[in-house]
Amino acid sequence: MTICGVRFKEGGKVYYFNPLDITFAVGDKVIVGTTRGVELGEIAIANRNEDIPADREIKPVIRKAREDDVRKYEENKVRAAAALEKCKERVAAHGLEMKLVDAEYTFDGSKLLFNFTADGRVDFRELVKDLAGVFRTRIELRQIGVRDESKIKGGIGICGNPFCCKRFLGEFHPVSVKMAKEQGIALLPSKISGTCGRLMCCLKYEQEAYEELIATTPKVGAYVQTPSGKGNVTEVNLLRGRLKVQIGKEGEATVKTFDKDEVKVLRDGRIHVSREEAEAVKGLEDK
Repeated sequence: MTICGVRFKEGGKVYYFNPLDITFAVGDKVIVGTTRGVELGEIAIANRNEDIPADREIKPVIRKAREDDVRKYEENKVRAAAALEKCKERVAAHGLEMKLVDAEYTFDGSKLLFNFTADGRVDFRELVKDLAGVFRTRIELRQIGVRDESKIKGGIGICGNPFCCKRFLGEFHPVSVKMAKEQGIALLPSKISGTCGRLMCCLKYEQEAYEELIATTPKVGAYVQTPSGKGNVTEVNLLRGRLKVQIGKEGEATVKTFDKDEVKVLRDGRIHVSREEAEAVKGLEDK
């Protein structure tokens, strides 16, 4: 069937809709029905044919957005910014340990959503009643993680570029400390964590390539046969395929460098995160 992809926020997830008999181009503004109600979104994927399972519901695009729709959307953003400041006042009045991140009105103004972060669970029932009385609309408070906060707010990463999560990551993928270890990166929070305080999303980008190299390269600790004799691998350069091997007994050993194709693995080593390393980067992985 013919589908088009709609995104509701910069760098947000793309959702499929049925364009019916309308041809859309990337960047077009559209009105669609969602689980939250009627919303305004932007075409991220122009009309194309896609094999969709018969049991998957693809909602239709209601129509192309008009000028008054876009104006209403922009007005809602202004109203949401003011609502956020008011909500901060009410949070302080209730003495709640929570950090408000942003506010958003649904397109039709029937609901006001607040995103917040907190170290633990927060009982905000009284706050919701208070806010409902202030704004005279349905209120929803949603607790999000620190990665979600960075995605909403944006910023500049240590690479000097805007956050990937803000620019193009529609959704987060699991990232582990083991990935950093396999890629030969020092397990230091300053080296492997992003501004959000969690492991950098970009560790995932090249992981598949590293896994392929690891599968064909002896690991540190491997016992190998080299042209100069048997020895233990002490250092590995995965990208260059070079190994440093300690040959001979302790005290008389020499360290030589070989291409991985020059050696034969007799007993391979393994890559693992030591207890000390795990303690040094504790809390960087999402639970």
